[in-house]
Amino acid sequence: MENVIEINELTKIYKLYRNPVDRLKESLSLFGKNYHKDFFALNSMTLNVQKGESLGIIGKNGSGKSTLLKIMTGVLSPTSGKLSVKGRISALLELGAGFNPDFSGLENVYLNGTMMGMSKEDVDKKIDDITAFADIGDFIHQPVKTYSSGMFVRLAFAVAINVEPEILIVDEALSVGDIFFQAKCFKKFSEFKDQGKTIIFVTHDMSSVMKYCDRVIVMNEGVIIDEGAPGPMIDIYKKILVNQYSKVESVDVKNGFVENQWKKGININPSFSDYGNNKAQIIDFGVFDHLGDLTNVIMKGKEFKLKIKVRFNEDIVDPIFAFSIKDIRGTEITGTNTMLESINTGLIKKDDIYMIEFSQNIALQGGDYLISFGCTGYEGNEFVVYNRLYDIFNIHVIANKNSVGFFDMDSNIKVLKSEGTVLNG
Repeated sequence: MENVIEINELTKIYKLYRNPVDRLKESLSLFGKNYHKDFFALNSMTLNVQKGESLGIIGKNGSGKSTLLKIMTGVLSPTSGKLSVKGRISALLELGAGFNPDFSGLENVYLNGTMMGMSKEDVDKKIDDITAFADIGDFIHQPVKTYSSGMFVRLAFAVAINVEPEILIVDEALSVGDIFFQAKCFKKFSEFKDQGKTIIFVTHDMSSVMKYCDRVIVMNEGVIIDEGAPGPMIDIYKKILVNQYSKVESVDVKNGFVENQWKKGININPSFSDYGNNKAQIIDFGVFDHLGDLTNVIMKGKEFKLKIKVRFNEDIVDPIFAFSIKDIRGTEITGTNTMLESINTGLIKKDDIYMIEFSQNIALQGGDYLISFGCTGYEGNEFVVYNRLYDIFNIHVIANKNSVGFFDMDSNIKVLKSEGTVLNG
């Protein structure tokens, strides 16, 4: 298979100065004294991209993904190393990159076409396709600085895909578009793949990575950690996100479990709510995927576990342990507790530590959700909150397929001719 991009020992170094004046001191130094610290945005990276491949690039913020794409597109120059590109590249990087804010949308279309090496006549042939795909109406004649972020990305993507590129590079830009526009863009990705064109896709949306990428590379701190099929690479990415490269095992001590700080391995919401009388206290918590790994990222249709550890500061009879899941708008989607599940927890003594594990299959749609935990109970007829952690952390659900609404009923659809022949299902 022919390589359309070949990268060999590519390095990009930025000079970081503690104070602005240090840059001047360094330039005037008679003895070549350094006042800076080298930051390796990319460190001796080697990568080949094949013709017709859909390559995903994933990694946490600051891993070097955007720097790599900017070098591929000529926006940045490398410090050292070699880069070879065969074919016309069209790139959608930062929102509005390459657009003049004072020009109208239409003027920017022609400007970008010229930058891509197209003549006015070439752009004239494409202008109807571009304006139809962007679908921003009369705003095409207004200055770009008046556009919303959604209109901006509509026009930018419409231009990027209609200049007949051999290589299309997209860096997170689609995240600002609405769901209908995103669906139209991903349909275009599929058409590009069918035409044998190359797509390089940088995103934090793991569902899109699973669905559209043939191969995925995982980057961290300016280097490629691994590359391969989407599933295994996403598992590695999840471990990098939480600084966990091996399974977290609970340690059996008094009443079962030491405080081995699961919560240090996941992304905590800085604005969570913590309240209660603290007769019992939730001291640790975590979410574990179908592989048993501690992670905020889980796969739709797979089993996952929520775990909490609770320390009791007083004797308590029949405490109730609970969790709930909300969407990002605050709507409570689902949850349960030991009372609803008819589990009698009995008398728990002061200084005991209990671990509670909630296991379930995830039927939620792809997206982000907030997790809450609680330990409550009844003292006589009075309901008492011992400790609640509201919206303590998020989970991100990766889905190959979404349905309508909050959750997937896993429907099986059959399509039949009138005489009963099954066409599908």
